[in-house]
Amino acid sequence: MTTQPLPPSSAVLIIYDGDCTFCNLYMQLLQLQQSVGAVELLSARSDDVRVQYYAQRGYDLNEGLLVVTQGQVYAGAAAMHWLSHHLLDNGIFATLHRWVFNHAWLARLMYPLLKLGRRWWLALRGRSLIAQADKARDLR
Repeated sequence: MTTQPLPPSSAVLIIYDGDCTFCNLYMQLLQLQQSVGAVELLSARSDDVRVQYYAQRGYDLNEGLLVVTQGQVYAGAAAMHWLSHHLLDNGIFATLHRWVFNHAWLARLMYPLLKLGRRWWLALRGRSLIAQADKARDLR
């Protein structure tokens, strides 16, 4: 595995839980392509080498989504904060998202509740957590 960061194939790469109903809906509602250009959504449950790359570097994909852009990686609450600054003003979703996540301190306060909700929803559906951390350890 290379020690250099893997470049995303688009301007913005978002790695998230593709098995989470709420995460998928959230990604659809963002409509980032209109504000930042090319966006690639990548399920953290995939075998894509980029998922493994970030897991090997200590990003626990059960702890939050990743936004990778311009050589920077934003994880969890920081990713939500970054996203809040790049949404178009297109309705109630964008307004609420900006209101909650535009302030880094509030994003850090609210993000654990979102993680808890995701875990609860996955458990209700009988789905496991993302196993990428285990795969990353196996690759070392």
